Amino acid sequence: MSSRAGERTRYALVGTGSRAEMFVRALVRDHADAAELAAFADVNQARMDAHNRWLAELGQAPVPTYRAADLAAMLTKERVDVLLVTSVDDTHAGHVETALRAGCDVVTEKPMTTDVAGCRQILDAVAETGRQVRVAFNYRYNPLHERLRELLADGAVGEIGSVHFEWLLDVRHGADYFRRWHRDKARSGGLLVHKAGHHFDLVNWWLDATPVEVFAAGRLFFYGEAGRRHGYARDYDRAHGSPAAGNDPFALRLSTHPRLRELYLDAEAEDGYHRDRNVFAPGVTIEDDMAVLARYSTGATMTYHLTAYAPYEGYRVMVNGSRGRLELEVVESDHVSPTAAGALKGSALHGDEAARETGGATLTLRPFWRPPVAVPVRGHTRQGHGGADARMTRVLLGRETDPLGRAATARDGALALLTGLAANHSLTTGAPVRVADLLDLR
Repeated sequence: MSSRAGERTRYALVGTGSRAEMFVRALVRDHADAAELAAFADVNQARMDAHNRWLAELGQAPVPTYRAADLAAMLTKERVDVLLVTSVDDTHAGHVETALRAGCDVVTEKPMTTDVAGCRQILDAVAETGRQVRVAFNYRYNPLHERLRELLADGAVGEIGSVHFEWLLDVRHGADYFRRWHRDKARSGGLLVHKAGHHFDLVNWWLDATPVEVFAAGRLFFYGEAGRRHGYARDYDRAHGSPAAGNDPFALRLSTHPRLRELYLDAEAEDGYHRDRNVFAPGVTIEDDMAVLARYSTGATMTYHLTAYAPYEGYRVMVNGSRGRLELEVVESDHVSPTAAGALKGSALHGDEAARETGGATLTLRPFWRPPVAVPVRGHTRQGHGGADARMTRVLLGRETDPLGRAATARDGALALLTGLAANHSLTTGAPVRVADLLDLR
């Protein structure tokens, strides 16, 4: 990342929702000796003001704030070296291109963007400016995933024939995508882009391969208006101030979460955005149950399933090869208590104490002709995506070497995105989709 000789690298951030806090803390608390937060940009002044109040809690002075429409002027005036993009997904491409053409490098939240046009826009700007884009695929930095990558690269299972990947979002975490802007596929690309993009990137990275052809099937089975069929529907639009939401375990109670209250409830008068929509209200245009079959440049295949309404949170990855099989199983939380159902994953609860949730992880190598071997993994925790968030910011902010190649490039971001876009296209057409027919990256 670029900076002037002898000076700290100057970062600005566009999009001051809840995900921005991770980067802000990394800049002003963990890496302040080498990094400097220069400015915020957003469409909502109240959210920027909230982040500036939180900076004061960390003993930091407030930073200048700008409207997102004035991003180019901000980058010049504040002498920004690197732009951090944590805005709504369908705005990423415009912000990334603006920064690149202003001479800045970029770190963007995943997905890199939400459609083929935005993907081409970013790749063209990278090629024309010579600047750098990094995509914040934090799952690459999870010690479990790093160890799996090392084992596969070392030939632990030989030549890879297939990957089987199941991801379960529980009825607390999964529901949250149906309360907010993610429920609109035009803004998020749906869960095959916004959420599964993480997982598609992992498979690309693990296999050191690119997706060639994708087939998918999926539907809105549980949330949206399907909730009436399953007996979960309540007649309200948003939870705050709605008596009908009082006994709904799926209702998010913004007023009990101080940070969310400041970012959303106290800010909604400015832009009308409601963070606490009824997950069973009409208007959901994304799927909650999706199956994908993909073929890769190495000849390997992947079967993948994402469920957004599971009773527990976790995932399973199984890699079959010419010398054996590697299995990863992770339980992030073994159930969702009724008290926690209307909260957010990882949030502190007020009032009633949530029932204790348990979890764990196992990585097992099953070679031919020998008993299975439990593979120890150091550094994995149950905080910050398995310890990945802190490790990722160290790499992306230039504080740690990266021999595993975890810092995803714009091309990596494009490959993960195109897998999801091909899957979405297959959902519409009912036919397999060649990735190169969407965008040829050769």
